Order: sequence, then structure tokens, then C-alpha cells
Amino acid sequence: MAESTVTVTVAYGSAKHSITLTGKDGAEPLLKDLSEALAETTGVPIPSQKLIYKGKSLREMDATLTSFGIKQGCKLMMIGKRNSPEEEVELKKLKDIEKSVEQTAKKLERVDGELTGLRNGFLAKDLQAEALNKLDQRVKGAAEQFMKILEQMDAMSLPENFSDCRTKKKGLVKTVQEFLAQCDRIEAGISDHLAKIQSKNLALAE
Repeated sequence: MAESTVTVTVAYGSAKHSITLTGKDGAEPLLKDLSEALAETTGVPIPSQKLIYKGKSLREMDATLTSFGIKQGCKLMMIGKRNSPEEEVELKKLKDIEKSVEQTAKKLERVDGELTGLRNGFLAKDLQAEALNKLDQRVKGAAEQFMKILEQMDAMSLPENFSDCRTKKKGLVKTVQEFLAQCDRIEAGISDHLAKIQSKNLALAE
């Protein structure tokens, strides 16, 4: 059975870095895990890294280290350029934005879960309309937050050579747009459920 923890030595410039990796959930470590650890240790972003083992360039990020023949105590080499301090500042801003995207997404997930509960009749009919209106407010709040995040990123002016930042920003913008589409879907679901309740109430009243 392959080891789920492995220590390798990576030469970068004149420095040698000892990197210990543990695979997630007892699985074997992947090349991606090594790249992430090296980005943290050396400051060289993953897209700029070139990892070499026994003269071969390693590219398949989702492949296990053992699939390249890398095991405990092996030596690798990395070449690549660190980001400028200016780009690191912008990257830090994008990482902070990413955290607020994740927090807002969690709020949205909770609303979606509660809406499913209401659809499944987990609340007395007479209380559902009020609960749905509250959920609607929360979705609108999340959508507003996502719009502010998009504006924040739009205001960031990144030079052409900040490729790491530009890639991250592009990915984040796409993620936020997907969450905004999800907000629209949840809002439509709330309106739909409200309309059903109101039509049932009218039928009962008649």
C-alpha cells in the first residue's frame, strides 16, 4: 500500500526545501498538493512553477506522486519566478475577496436548504408566507453582497504582467456570476411557492 505521508526535497535556486505531504482522507499525496506546499514555502505561484524529476517535467496536477515514481526521500527540482511584492499585495486583496464570496455562498446555501424544507411542508401553512418573505430578504441581501464584490473587483486595475492575479480575478468573477444566477433561481422558487400558498388560501376562503 502506498504511503499517505511522504517527505521529499525540492531544490529551488541555491535553496533546498524539505516538504512533508499528507494525502487528503488517507489517500496518496498528489502533484497538486506538492505545488500548493511549494507556493506557500517559496512564494512561487503554481502557474509559474516547473517541477522536474529525473529530467522530466511534471504536469498532471491530479496525478499521485507515486505515479511519477516519487517516494519518500526523493529529490526534485523546481524552476519558476516569484511574484513581485506589488502583485502579492493584489493577490492578498483577491484572497480576502474570495473569503467573503465563500461566506456569502454559505448564507445562500442555508436559504436554499430552508426553502427546500418549506416546500416539503416542514412548517405550518399559516406560517409559511412570513417565513418565505424572510428568506426572500436574505436572498436579496446575498445578491447585494455579491454585486458589491463584483464592483470591488471591477475597480481593481491589474497590469498585463500580473498574470497570476488576472487568472484569479477572472475565476472569481465567474464564480460570483454563477452565485448571482443561483440567487435568481432561489428568488424565483420563493415567488413560486408564495403564489401557490396564496392561491390555496384564496381557494379555502371561497
